[in-house]
Amino acid sequence: MTRDSAGEPGDGDGDSVVYDLAADCTADDIESNRPYLAEINGIVDYGVFVDLSDSVSGLVHESVLEGTYAVGDELVVELETVRDNGDMAFEPVDIEDYTTEPVSHDYALTGTNRLESNIGDQIHLEGEVVQVKQTAGPTIFHVADEYGVVPCAAFEEAGVRAYPIAEVGDIVRITGAPEHREGSVQIEVDGLSKLEGEDADDARDRLEEALEDRAEPHDVEPLIDWPAFEKLRPNLREVAKLLRRTVLEGRPIRVRHHADGDGMCAAVPIQIALERFIADVHEDEDAPRHLIKRLPAKAPFYEMEDATRDLNFALEDREKHGQQLPLLLMLDNGSTAEDVPAYETLAHYDIPIAVVDHHHPDPEAVEDLLDAHVNPYLHDEDYRITTGMLCVELARMIYPDLTDELRHVPAVAGLSDRSKADAMDDYLELAVEEGYDEQRLQDLSEALDYAAFWLRYNSGDQLIQDLLQIDNGDEQRHRELVSFFADRAREEVDEQLDDAMPHLEHEDLDNGAHLYRIDVENHAHRFTYPAPGKTTGEIHDRKIEETGDPVITVGYGPDFAVLRSDGVRLDIPQMVSELEAEIPGGGVSGGGHLVVGSIKFVKGKREDVIDALVEKMEDAEIDEALSSAAPIDD
Repeated sequence: MTRDSAGEPGDGDGDSVVYDLAADCTADDIESNRPYLAEINGIVDYGVFVDLSDSVSGLVHESVLEGTYAVGDELVVELETVRDNGDMAFEPVDIEDYTTEPVSHDYALTGTNRLESNIGDQIHLEGEVVQVKQTAGPTIFHVADEYGVVPCAAFEEAGVRAYPIAEVGDIVRITGAPEHREGSVQIEVDGLSKLEGEDADDARDRLEEALEDRAEPHDVEPLIDWPAFEKLRPNLREVAKLLRRTVLEGRPIRVRHHADGDGMCAAVPIQIALERFIADVHEDEDAPRHLIKRLPAKAPFYEMEDATRDLNFALEDREKHGQQLPLLLMLDNGSTAEDVPAYETLAHYDIPIAVVDHHHPDPEAVEDLLDAHVNPYLHDEDYRITTGMLCVELARMIYPDLTDELRHVPAVAGLSDRSKADAMDDYLELAVEEGYDEQRLQDLSEALDYAAFWLRYNSGDQLIQDLLQIDNGDEQRHRELVSFFADRAREEVDEQLDDAMPHLEHEDLDNGAHLYRIDVENHAHRFTYPAPGKTTGEIHDRKIEETGDPVITVGYGPDFAVLRSDGVRLDIPQMVSELEAEIPGGGVSGGGHLVVGSIKFVKGKREDVIDALVEKMEDAEIDEALSSAAPIDD
């Protein structure tokens, strides 16, 4: 006899073909009047038992046998009969020289979109392993196919890893029965095989095509007509596709955002949009809780402390829960050279990073480290397009059903960041249509700042959602909570300013601007609301109203300064760069917008830094376009 091209025994001419069933073939793969290769697994008085695959076996009756046989011998057989109880009888085929042709099992795949209709029935599923979690009982494989992600429970013995051949990233075929488990659908695994070669390639191609299609963002009409914003829409679509694809791949997402009103107006809509999309994609009802984390950042850049903490948690989750390393999404933050060390730390683990920000960027420093970057400055616009405005549209591209809950949020973001965009009138009108007059929006902005201060490094998910009235139907609690927090915030601001204002220093600059300075370390209460930045901003707002002229306000401490400007083109990022070069040993760093920013320096160089800063402010251009009444041009 001969075999196929694998080089197994035989030298025949190959005139005859004998079919060799794969191990996972079933009785459905058997055809009448075809010769199959079988192996003898038992000998009895009335014949021999043969195996054609792991699940196909039968009897060859002694009446049709000639000669003697031993267990393990190969025999070519044809199907004779199938009895009512499913038992098979075979008869030998007299073939001496033949080649074998492999037969693969013809799988009818059931997608994760049809699990509910197949509860309790055996199904076949092909997909990519996106998570492997070992429990005290079964091993849980999370498998992604064209339609979603489903947990598959395989049991070897308590706490023992089942099917160790399968790892994250492998393409597998699973046979099992979908069952309801604690509110979710889970497949109870009967068999799991890792696909190789062409089978794996074909499956990957099929999955990739489907994933690309499902990752496409939704086409949504913008909430308002704003030509300046339209320049950024293609970049937002790229980020939306990246985030949707990340969910479909089963990868976690970690959101870092500036801990202020605009940052929360940016992050919370994205968080909820992703949670709802994750719930649609994953059969595990706990997936939204495990796969999306939102955390505030106090600094105006990604600090090494935050980066190392995020990385440590990600590595622990990979070790404990078999998760992939996450995608990092930076919001209202993350566009400057100060972010580079943190980004480079994550780059050692190939963690993808996307940024949506409206602070003045340093693209040469960060672009090579980012997978996506949206920033109005990259399109000749500026900070008046706030991150919250951008992210409301981004959230709608991810999950458009959220739209009705978000119509008021861009106005809150704009007021929180004191945006002077001409589009603010349209956003305010949109909010009014939803029942949010300007006073209610101002209260909400104050309440968010107050909550962010006391939450510190905690996301405060439910509290912030209640304040923003997103994913929450309790209107009365929302109004009472906003009113309470806003009143408390204003009372504490008034107390702070009553004590701080007598220590305010004033001078008239040569360019016609008023400069106000205050040592917030020594003349404001510490570790309470409002923080130094907020204190400086409140003083600044009062002096603008009082003078009606261009105003610069500086609040400083031992090693920092907070800057606010109205009607003066400071270009704070440029000033920081110049101070770094001009004051050796000053340790100057920082950034911000043209009119809002912060600077750090070493304590011993404070006087030099502040004096140099004032000189630059005197040389700064008076610019009515940056005054409180100035809109952004289209």
